[in-house]
Amino acid sequence: MALAEETKRISAQFEYTDEDVNKGVQEFLRQMHEGLERDGTSLSQIPTYVTGVPNGTEKGLYLAVDLGGTNFRVCSIHLNGDTTFNLTYSKVAIPKHLMVAKSASELFAFLAKQIELFLKTHHEDHFEAHIRRRQTVSTPEGYRDEHIFRLGFTFSFPVQQFGINKGTLMRWTKGFDIPDAIGKDVCALLQQEIDRLRLPVKVAALVNDTVGTLMARSYTSPGKTATLLGAIFGTGTNGAYVEKITNIKKPVEGEYDKTTGLMVINTEWGSFDNQLNILPNTTYDIELDKKSVNPGFQMFEKRVSGMFLGEIVRLVIVDMLKNPEISLFRDENSSHNDWKSTTTIGPESGVFHQWGLDSSIMSIAAADNTPDLSSLRQELEKQLYIYAASLEDARAFKDVAFAVGRRAARLSAVALGAVVLQSGKLQETTDEPIDIGVDGSLVEHYPFFRDMIYEALTAVEGIGPEGAKRIRIGIAKDGSGVGAALIALVAANMEKKGVVDYLTYIKNDVTQKIANALPQVGEKTTIV
Repeated sequence: MALAEETKRISAQFEYTDEDVNKGVQEFLRQMHEGLERDGTSLSQIPTYVTGVPNGTEKGLYLAVDLGGTNFRVCSIHLNGDTTFNLTYSKVAIPKHLMVAKSASELFAFLAKQIELFLKTHHEDHFEAHIRRRQTVSTPEGYRDEHIFRLGFTFSFPVQQFGINKGTLMRWTKGFDIPDAIGKDVCALLQQEIDRLRLPVKVAALVNDTVGTLMARSYTSPGKTATLLGAIFGTGTNGAYVEKITNIKKPVEGEYDKTTGLMVINTEWGSFDNQLNILPNTTYDIELDKKSVNPGFQMFEKRVSGMFLGEIVRLVIVDMLKNPEISLFRDENSSHNDWKSTTTIGPESGVFHQWGLDSSIMSIAAADNTPDLSSLRQELEKQLYIYAASLEDARAFKDVAFAVGRRAARLSAVALGAVVLQSGKLQETTDEPIDIGVDGSLVEHYPFFRDMIYEALTAVEGIGPEGAKRIRIGIAKDGSGVGAALIALVAANMEKKGVVDYLTYIKNDVTQKIANALPQVGEKTTIV
């Protein structure tokens, strides 16, 4: 009984009440506004230069590449114009020596070569037949380019973006270290190597994977409603949403299409409330942060994302194991265990090592409703080398994991609820759903995670049960593939608009010159 009571006491520390949710939403809104006004805030609110989202009728063939870590993926996406698409891709590991190459050109030449191999393999007819940059007056650059593939480049490293296809690398992460590339435009670096190979490809858009999630969902979602928000709840967490340009008070450098009145904003909400104004902060959260690689940063992410939830559970279990008053994962003798064996923990168990408890076991714990929790107990043995855990042990583990997971879901609702309120869409008289696209292991595999988000949304002032019914949360897949292709499409449309504007300019300019050259009444002149 002592174990059950202690489990209840610890689980209560992770309770995140309706009142907490509402305080969280108000603080999130405050920090959203702060990020729209100036740089250097907790919520970065980064303008992405993407000024519209698709509606599912778009058509065409586009390329997307994804450099997200140790692998490089090349895709071609055929948009069918009916919310469906066909995707072809290849994936290759980045050679270790290129991750720390002496010059950026070595890495980007390798990437361009993979694009060439992909085109030769999957689009040989287009590749062989392409006509590149024929001289014409149809564009300011003086070439015709309808035969060129538009490419969306998902580059999952910190960049300072200053155009839809312009962004300088701020720093490398994930084991890459090529100092020569810091401060350079990564799209230009890739385009340079593509041009060396004379490929019919233009890097049209620099893509953040969360923005890609928003675009992918907006293309594939049912009905006519454009998606408001794309969110990732997986290893990490982030959100990108559609904001009115008039709400962006800080300067936005570079060119973008202002006619839509909209701009997709990358919130970088993993760092929401780094100052801990309202975020819950148990002793376990404090210990996790202190021993992390970035203490004091990504404080929201450390309470919500899959990378950290397993570690919070592990820290609780270690704390309980140290308590001599309770007998977690230990028996005086086999008669105390319903499996008639004594519980032991192998010395190699992940329980004793930082990051040793994978969050996936939390999903198994939540899904196991068998009377003796046999699935969970088998998984404790398989993953954590906890042999013959008793039913009471498994219940304690399940309850702790549930408390940590439920808090994460309710915190996720804070972010979603704040963005919905910021949009003002609930005040619109239409009955159209407010569409949110989500991706990541938590929303896909953790049982009832979305249900717990909805439960919290019903408690948000300004949303309530009726408002929550209008919010539609659906899975969005492959933001770095189809999402990147869709951003390349947006960029291509912006280019076309630029061409139209340029031709209008020429027409007006010529008209003006002729008007200036024409004789006034009573004058004589010659037009040359």
